[in-house]
Amino acid sequence: MAISTGFAFSCRPHFPLSQSMRKVFMSCSAAIEAIEEIDSGKEPAEWKRFNSKELGISSSMIARPTRVVLNGLKSKGFEVYLVGGCVRDLILKRTPKDFDIITTAELKEVRRTFSHCEIVGRRFPICHVHVDDEVVEVSSFHTSGIRPVRNLGLSFEKPVDCDEKDHFRWRNCLRRDFTINGLMFDPYSKLIYDYMGGVDDIRKAKVQTIGPASFSFIEDCARILRAIRIAARLGFRFGRETALSIKNLSSSVLRLDRGRLLMEMNYMLAYGSAEASLRLLWKFGLLDILLPIQAAYFVRHGFRRRDKRSNLLLSLFSNLDKLVAPDRPCHSSLWVTILAFHKALSDQPRDPLVVAAFSLGVHNGGDLSEALSIAKRISAQHDGTFHELESRDLDLAALKEEVVELATSVQRALTNMTDEYSVSRAMANYPKAPYSDLVFIPLALYLKACKVCQCVRMGREKGFVAKQGSKIDYELLASGSLQEVRHVFARIVFDTIYPLNTGEDDT
Repeated sequence: MAISTGFAFSCRPHFPLSQSMRKVFMSCSAAIEAIEEIDSGKEPAEWKRFNSKELGISSSMIARPTRVVLNGLKSKGFEVYLVGGCVRDLILKRTPKDFDIITTAELKEVRRTFSHCEIVGRRFPICHVHVDDEVVEVSSFHTSGIRPVRNLGLSFEKPVDCDEKDHFRWRNCLRRDFTINGLMFDPYSKLIYDYMGGVDDIRKAKVQTIGPASFSFIEDCARILRAIRIAARLGFRFGRETALSIKNLSSSVLRLDRGRLLMEMNYMLAYGSAEASLRLLWKFGLLDILLPIQAAYFVRHGFRRRDKRSNLLLSLFSNLDKLVAPDRPCHSSLWVTILAFHKALSDQPRDPLVVAAFSLGVHNGGDLSEALSIAKRISAQHDGTFHELESRDLDLAALKEEVVELATSVQRALTNMTDEYSVSRAMANYPKAPYSDLVFIPLALYLKACKVCQCVRMGREKGFVAKQGSKIDYELLASGSLQEVRHVFARIVFDTIYPLNTGEDDT
């Protein structure tokens, strides 16, 4: 077994992987050629300013810790702006995952302004300001100016009627990834500065890069995954050039280290847009690389790249999405366990009561007597559309045996998901699929996920107290509390197998 024990890129020097890496380089070469075909005389977006009130933004929408930092810097005479995705989310009336600040103050001046503040990062340093147990990130125009402005081959020039402050802000926005993230908001003048056409793209529900997409993704292949995540979360579409470049350069994400891949996958699956993320990863060929075991499931059941249908895997994550949100995420051990549970059930279909008893056993810490007793009394109709469910007539002993077998299968699936050879063989029957033996789940996360279901195999855990009531403690869920993760996992599984609206007419 080859479990990932850290975050360095995992690879073995065998021929198939070299094929995969050659595909990365070939994709990049093709993309560079595509850049040369882009009209270098492309007109830049018109520079615009918007009144934040007209866009429906008020200061009350800004989180208190962020307001404290903004006010602290403003009171010292520095200019301060909210930048990036938080401005986009405010325009969309969504709760930002976090708020990023940029200021004219140097980082040392930021640190002197706040008592609980430290400078982090070497290559691109920023400040972490601690307010009310929250961390607010602050960057400086002075350090961001160290980063070279990309030569995008576009005729971006400063309009004759703009001042130096506009030009300074514009140069910073030019370094960002997508037009909808290239916005700056001054909460004191109540102005939103848009130099990249971001507001128009928000109104068009479009994700597109600043400058040529191929160039942008070659410069930083993590932008491919960020594009997927943003489009999934917002329900946006991609601009034509951006979509084509994502597809052509999908293999380049292999250049990312495993820690970064885990972070990006967690953003996609733990914050309320998991189903949409999985659909987009599949559509653009990224699922084959990142989660080949799950990609093989899609292929095996004839799921097309643009398929609108659902299946059990997507239904499980759809139910997870109903319980979490950008400001109420779950711990990564929850979605890893869901992936393993589905893999186990896909490999060996089970009776719905087996799945029900299993989920109840997970919830109560392995008390199978109680779980079986409750399961036997279920009279609700299960969802009969899933291939993974097969109704059979099981007596109590056989039911218990299969529940334990399912728990063992989940453990086996977790092991396979963290074994390079097993991952590499997932798509072996599909010769056109890209080769991938990528394992980004570290040992600590693997062990934490194992604990979620092991109580069903090992028996009732001494001292474990099952969660009472249906209310979710999101602070505990985000921290990975075993009780909370088990509660939410069991709820997702049960509600997927026995949906409340089964048999009801659509209204």
